[in-house]
Amino acid sequence: MSYLVLARKYRPKSFSEMVGQMHVVQALGNALQTQRLHHAYLFTGTRGVGKTTVSRILAKSLNCLGADGQGGITSEPCGVCQACSDIDVGRFVDYTELDAASNRGVDEIAQLLEQAVYKPVVGRFKVFMIDEVHMLTNTAFNAMLKTLEEPPEYLKFVLATTDPQKVPATVLSRCLQFNLRPMAPETIVEHLVGVLANEQIEAEAGALRLLARAARGSMRDALSLTDQAIAFGSGRLDEAGVRQMLGSVDRSHVFFLLQALAAGDGRRVVELSETLRVNGLSASSTLEEMSMVLQRMAVLQAVPDQGESSDPEWAELTALAAQLPPDETQLLYSLCLHGRAELGLAPDEYAALTMVLLRLLAFKKPAQAGAAATVTQHERSGGAVEPPKKPQTELVATRAAVQTAPVASVPPSLPPPPPPPPSLKPVAALVRPAAPTPPWEHEPEHMRVEHAEELSPGPTPTIEEQAAHAPAPVAQPPAPTHAAPSSQTPALQTTALGEVWAGLVQQLLAAELVAALPRELALQSELVHQAEGQWTLRVEHQSLQHPASTEKLLLALQSLEESAPRQLVVELGVVSDSLAKRLAAAQNERQRQAQEIIDNDAFVQDMRERWGARIVPGSVKPWSAALAAH
Repeated sequence: MSYLVLARKYRPKSFSEMVGQMHVVQALGNALQTQRLHHAYLFTGTRGVGKTTVSRILAKSLNCLGADGQGGITSEPCGVCQACSDIDVGRFVDYTELDAASNRGVDEIAQLLEQAVYKPVVGRFKVFMIDEVHMLTNTAFNAMLKTLEEPPEYLKFVLATTDPQKVPATVLSRCLQFNLRPMAPETIVEHLVGVLANEQIEAEAGALRLLARAARGSMRDALSLTDQAIAFGSGRLDEAGVRQMLGSVDRSHVFFLLQALAAGDGRRVVELSETLRVNGLSASSTLEEMSMVLQRMAVLQAVPDQGESSDPEWAELTALAAQLPPDETQLLYSLCLHGRAELGLAPDEYAALTMVLLRLLAFKKPAQAGAAATVTQHERSGGAVEPPKKPQTELVATRAAVQTAPVASVPPSLPPPPPPPPSLKPVAALVRPAAPTPPWEHEPEHMRVEHAEELSPGPTPTIEEQAAHAPAPVAQPPAPTHAAPSSQTPALQTTALGEVWAGLVQQLLAAELVAALPRELALQSELVHQAEGQWTLRVEHQSLQHPASTEKLLLALQSLEESAPRQLVVELGVVSDSLAKRLAAAQNERQRQAQEIIDNDAFVQDMRERWGARIVPGSVKPWSAALAAH
């Protein structure tokens, strides 16, 4: 007799044997007991969590005859009647399994639905089970919609998929959906203990934990890996053999790496990375194991009493959780997750692993990183350590004091610098590393009194008032920082027709009657002729002579007032008076006045003379309501 793999040998045959899906078992069991049966069920979940198994158990529950042949619908199929035994071996006539991955067309679905018109041959219900239903084509889905919505009373649909997002909403709305969850590692370990006890195979607890983690929530994968581990270990499961088979990293290496990272020991980190290379351990598994350990450490840091002290790794996890700050634990966890994606981009995955580990070390807190660097320098120099550098604040203060100190000797050709005012505070005293110092704190006392009235709150004077009361400009070496108006822009020459056209365009813009290209045509054009029923506009760019834009502008003018023209002509030429030029000229004038006020301000002139200050180009803006709102 051929060997039957564990995943098939220990497939559950009743709801009571199901593992890790109690929410589905409870719902289906109660529905079977109360006879509240839906006509279509959809089971979703990752691979190996029991979708097909639940479907077969449900088919047995619907068709079970009992051990005496007198049974009915039940939540506990007997497993010995003709219907139960035939479904288990896959030869029950009224139970049809269709693999939608290989039968995904409309013809296969039509052939299946042709059997729906016939009543069950030997069973109580016909059950159509379609596995990987998301692989069906759109036409196949559409072909089964009507039957799926209103099947005969003797027909039940069972659909299974690993990707419910690809199932149309029209199908989802016709089904009762159950999501089978991935199983926890503890649940898988508990089930493997029972399976191996029945198989009379010895296994170490650490080996079972490795198999449970490698299964990633799939019981079928766990049983398949157990089969492989049994063959690898010649009938015995020990942790070292399973770890070698899986290519996973020993947790001791992970703990050593985390301890080196916590201590900021870069040399130790590189040495451990080289050890992983020599032993042929997987770089991806290293980062994966580190992520799992860091996740448990983060839980311990957030909830100290969360966990089991019987865990053999409990003591090391607790020590690392106390050694690493919580923010660094979160950072290391994030870098490990992102580092796994970078392994495939590097020519050597061990070099990429070393870079990820060094990146973890580089992102440590500056104080700890600086202390680690001092220790490393001490080891390299044989005990001689350089004196610690002065803080940045002290350096700034020292440099400022040197700059303000009197010059001992100057060349005879240059006049000696004037002494600072007696009330001037030293620049070093103004250094405040904690927060930026307001600009008025840098002023000498006599300047602070002089400008007290200017800094006091009050009504803001208009540009005209400031220009009228501003003192005469003082000659000074720095050149004006504002740019002069461009000479290429033609001067504005206002006309009577231009005044009329500017008013009309402003009304069009206010009423939002023009947009896009017609709006640009109205802004940049000049009204040069106004005859009975025909107006002539002049533009400088040929792109504005578009017939559609002209027509839209004409319709807007006609909707604005009754005296609008019946025809609008657009010609090319030099434009001297347009609303765009008027707006630009007004803006330039406001900018000139604002710059003139700033240049003539006594405080600005004093700052230029005393400190050589300059106005940042482009920083002066005329006051407006829009700027005040921001």
